[in-house]
Amino acid sequence: MLSAIDHVQLAAPPGSEDRLRAYYADALGMTEIPKPPVLAARGGCWFQAGAVQLHLGIEEDFRPAHKAHPGLRVTDIEAYAARLAAHGAPVTWDDDLPGHRRFSSRDPVGNRLEFLEPE
Repeated sequence: MLSAIDHVQLAAPPGSEDRLRAYYADALGMTEIPKPPVLAARGGCWFQAGAVQLHLGIEEDFRPAHKAHPGLRVTDIEAYAARLAAHGAPVTWDDDLPGHRRFSSRDPVGNRLEFLEPE
């Protein structure tokens, strides 16, 4: 039986780790966690906030997905959107999901992330 999502992996182009750290650690407030040595040799970086883990893996012919995205629950969504905007990240509000406030953003390599908070 499935019991939880362990992590979500997103792709990124070679050499983008520093830009990813600026977004995921500085803007989103996540903590970078060490990758096992055999996986660290492949590049990329992993981040965690509470029980949420996002892994960024290097993909040689990287192209960001236009629709695929992780949906991340947040508290105090207005403050979180302001935090991202203050770091220069795009914030696009969307009122199409009843019972939720939500917006999307894109990381520095174009991956879409959705942030939502139940009303």
